[in-house]
Amino acid sequence: AAPAIIYLRTIQMILRILPVLLLILLLPPWGIERLMLREKSWRKWIYAPNLLLALLLIGASIKESYSMTADQLKAILLSTTLCVAVPEIILSLLLLFCLLFKSYRLWIRRIALFVSSGVFLTMLYGFTLGYRQIVVKTFTYRSAAIPQAFDGYRIVQLSDLHVGTLRRHHVVVERIVDSVNALKPDLIVFTGDLVNYHAEELFEFEDIFRKMHARDGVISVMGNHDYMTYYNWPDEKARLANVRLLQDHQRAIGWRLLLNDNYILRRGNDSIAIVGVENDGNPPFPALGDLPKAQRGLQNSCFRILLSHDPTHWRRRVLPETRIPLMLAGHTHGMQLKIGSFSPSKWFYPEWGGPYYEGERALYVSLGAGEVLLPFRIGAWPEINLITLKHH
Repeated sequence: AAPAIIYLRTIQMILRILPVLLLILLLPPWGIERLMLREKSWRKWIYAPNLLLALLLIGASIKESYSMTADQLKAILLSTTLCVAVPEIILSLLLLFCLLFKSYRLWIRRIALFVSSGVFLTMLYGFTLGYRQIVVKTFTYRSAAIPQAFDGYRIVQLSDLHVGTLRRHHVVVERIVDSVNALKPDLIVFTGDLVNYHAEELFEFEDIFRKMHARDGVISVMGNHDYMTYYNWPDEKARLANVRLLQDHQRAIGWRLLLNDNYILRRGNDSIAIVGVENDGNPPFPALGDLPKAQRGLQNSCFRILLSHDPTHWRRRVLPETRIPLMLAGHTHGMQLKIGSFSPSKWFYPEWGGPYYEGERALYVSLGAGEVLLPFRIGAWPEINLITLKHH
């Protein structure tokens, strides 16, 4: 029975991805052949790279693996597929204008080739250099509720490092840490998604993260990936053990992990509270945040900053149920693609990047410093966020 079940699942997997593969890998070259290469004797060879990629993608889907080596191979395969497929799709769509304006075929072909070549080079930049283009973004939050002793207090926010994707890219992680230290922050906060699939991804970077320092230390919370739900664990016990392993290693490198808890920072007689909740997102993401528990023991007058990985938590729970003035989140990555002010993240998240206000209450969403699976960014560059508190 077991081999039959495996065989059936394999067939189901192929049937599920085959239509998509045919659409994005075979339809565009067919259009290019018909609209541009009909007179070329070698035109059939245009299918060869796409067919090879389709077969490799089917093979990777059938024999799914979540090891770090497999992640690297999948990243290379998917990166190559996107670099081939996206320019071909753009080229084939632009060539359709040849059917409408037959007398301008030559110019349409030239323009289509120019645009698709630009798309290819842009994609190639995103996969080779874009994820290394680290930027620092600044945000000043002003409120009369901020204690005077914390006027000018500097918080560096890091989010979504996904260190499994940066395996063998230690230079990138070192640059992130050096950039954080160069800002001379009073406090560093990390708003979740340290790994992709399992705690072991962190191990090779621990010595680098130990070099990250601030006057009041590093405070972190969990993101959806940090619960290891994307890995094929033998049972729930194994998953929970790996979650605890990640938590233990965060503490071992000197990070203060807040799991529905708070930590009070003091300057003389003044204080502010950093409130940290576990991930709280819409399905299928974990919803484990407990705001009442996280604020337990705090005085009503205490100024609070909430660390919560998922920005949807702000409108769902934080605004209606609390008086917390400032929340810091991550999660969206800006989908690692931003052109001007547009990002496809807008289609999924009302608040996806930068500052948002409801009256004097604010949410700041970091686009993160790392990438999920694919080391790729265009426009939505990996970022470090410097947040300054101003009393007024």
